[in-house]
Amino acid sequence: MAIGALGGTIASTSDADDGSEIVPTLSAERLVAAVPGLGAIATVRAETLAQLPSPSLDEPTVLRTLRWARDAVDAGAAGVVITQGTDTLEESAYLLDLFWDRPEPLVLTGAMRSAQAAGADGPANLLTAVRCALAPGSRERGALVAFDDEVHQARWVAKTDSMSTSAFRSAGFGPIGRCVEAEVVYGVPASRAPALDLPSADTPDTPDPRVPLLATYLGDDGHVLDAVRDSGVDGVVIAGFGAGHVSAAMARAVGRAAERMPVVFASRTGSGPTGRAMYGYPGSEIDLLARGAIGAGWLPPVKARLLLWALLATGPADTARLRDELTARGTP
Repeated sequence: MAIGALGGTIASTSDADDGSEIVPTLSAERLVAAVPGLGAIATVRAETLAQLPSPSLDEPTVLRTLRWARDAVDAGAAGVVITQGTDTLEESAYLLDLFWDRPEPLVLTGAMRSAQAAGADGPANLLTAVRCALAPGSRERGALVAFDDEVHQARWVAKTDSMSTSAFRSAGFGPIGRCVEAEVVYGVPASRAPALDLPSADTPDTPDPRVPLLATYLGDDGHVLDAVRDSGVDGVVIAGFGAGHVSAAMARAVGRAAERMPVVFASRTGSGPTGRAMYGYPGSEIDLLARGAIGAGWLPPVKARLLLWALLATGPADTARLRDELTARGTP
């Protein structure tokens, strides 16, 4: 079993008497040592890959982590666990899932309370993640998130609470498994989308597309999207109202942007898909599709952005290719 640590709350401590101002300090080895009974269920190789707060992670760091995980299973690891901060865990998990091409489980976890806090949840979450990574039923499921004794698919999981120890939910679909009395039990058969080709190893020429995410709002006139379009980005994702809707003025900006680059629209609601054929007013899903934008389906905005980034990093910005991939991966 291989465990890679990236930092986050699970690895954070404080020098203050009241436990405030925590920062990532603990190594992977110290995280493992703090989990009672872990050594009895697995032989662990732990490595500190980074000591970063969750918001400081980025796509190149996540892809380096993925290459490390691939090397670990190629060297004989039965599975891999990655620990990191929870703020971006849903994004890291999905980016890893897009490129994870091994049958072995790749499981992410973290904590909502620091290592020094009363009732720290990091050790329990790490133990659940290891059990998940060792479970035969976890194979061929891609990247998973194990948190608070639940197991979620990377594609649907999201952090839905800023403080609760049960912060992660999969809106619309729920968790696919649970850890009960040390056993990981799944309620659905194993399935996964085909892995994308991993971009070339880190070099100065490694693709790193610029794909911003814009949330629309009451009275949005499209001027921010026009500015983004003119800044030289490679694509953009719009978090729209309801089933992916925007104002009439924003719709015109979407059309202008779609003439230059891929534009994807998703729903900002937190649950449910983008529409395809219900509304016909300017700014509706039918209108945006006619202007050349692509619907994200069931993918939430942050996942749609990662998918667009990954597709642009690994191939041409071909509209048909992008639409096909978003349709396939945005469908349950």
